[in-house]
Amino acid sequence: MLDFCIVGCGRIAKRHSELLGNGVISGAKLAAVCDVVPEKAEKIGEQFGVPWYTDMHKMMQEIKPAVVTILTESGNHARDTIALSKYGAHIVVEKPMALTLSDADSMIDACDKAGVRLFVVKQNRFNVPVVKLREALEAGRFGKLVMGTVRVRWCRPQAYYDQDSWRGTWAQDGGVLTNQASHHVDLLEWMMGDVVRVSAMSATRLVDIEAEDTAAVTLQFANGALGIIEATGGTRPKDLEGSISILGEGGTVVIGGFAVNKLETWNFVDAEPDDDAVVQNYSVNPPNVYGFGHQAYYEHVVDVISKGGPQLVDGLTGRRSLELISAIYESIETGRTVDLRFNPRKAKLGRKDG
Repeated sequence: MLDFCIVGCGRIAKRHSELLGNGVISGAKLAAVCDVVPEKAEKIGEQFGVPWYTDMHKMMQEIKPAVVTILTESGNHARDTIALSKYGAHIVVEKPMALTLSDADSMIDACDKAGVRLFVVKQNRFNVPVVKLREALEAGRFGKLVMGTVRVRWCRPQAYYDQDSWRGTWAQDGGVLTNQASHHVDLLEWMMGDVVRVSAMSATRLVDIEAEDTAAVTLQFANGALGIIEATGGTRPKDLEGSISILGEGGTVVIGGFAVNKLETWNFVDAEPDDDAVVQNYSVNPPNVYGFGHQAYYEHVVDVISKGGPQLVDGLTGRRSLELISAIYESIETGRTVDLRFNPRKAKLGRKDG
C-alpha cells in the first residue's frame, strides 16, 4: 500500500482526494493533505480522516509518503517539485507541469538527481475511446495522416477566475491554452507526431483576466499533416465539448463528449470484424469535464512504482506539450509563424516581471 500526500487543496484536489481517500485506487491510500490556507487543508483532511498541514516540509518529514501529488498553482509547480524531490517520494504533478521550459528542465533534473519518478497528469490518455484511437493509429489503420483537430468549448465565467487571485494571470496560470486545453494539446501531439511550426491568434472576450479566454491555432506536423486547435472558455451557458478528430487516408475517428470520452465516429476504409461494436463498447460519456481518466491514471502510477517499467507521461513527455504551448504563445505575441524547436522571447507565460 503506497501512502500518498496531497499538496494544494484547491478546485482539482476534490477529484484527487476522492480517488485516494475513498479507497478507489487499489494499492494507494491518502495519508495527509497540505495547503497554506488552513481552511482548505482542514476541510479535505477532516473529510477523509487524515492529518492536514499548512507546511509541506513538516508533512513530508512526519508522514514520509511514498508519493506526493502537487496540485498547487501552475506557476508554483516547479518550486514545489524541486523542493519536495529531496524527500525521496515520487512526484505526481498536475498539468501543466510548469509554465516555462527552464522550470520544466529544472524539475526533471531535480527528480533525476533525487532518484524519484516524475509523473505529469495527462489523464485523458487513459480514456477508453482514446486508448482505442491510439491502438488504431499504432496498427497503421490511418495510413498517411491528413489532419488532426482538437476543440475545447467550455464555460469558464468570471466567477471561476474570481475564486483565486492567481487564475488567469501570466505568472501563475496562463489562459485557456495552458489550463483547460493543455490535455487536448497533448493528445493532438501524441496522435499526430512532432509539430514543426505553429501560427496562432487569441482574444480575451468575456472575462477580465490577463491571459486569453479564446484561441485559434494552426499547426504543421513533421509528417506533413496539418492541425487545428480551437479553445475557448467562452461557451455559454454551459460546457459544450472537448473533442479530437483524426483524419487519414485510411479512415476517420472523432471522439467528443465533454471530456474526449465519447466515441462518435469510427470509420475505416478497410473495415475489421469488430468495427461495428467499437462505438458501442468503447464510448463513455462522463457527467463532467474531468472524465474518468484520473482513476486509470493513478492505477498506472501505482503499477509503475510497484512493478517498475515505463511511464506513459513522464517529465520529458510533459515538457513536450509545454514546448508546443510556449511556441503558440510566442506566435500570438509576435504575430508570426513560429518554428519548433525555439527559445521563447516574447511569450508572457510564466513571466513574473509583468
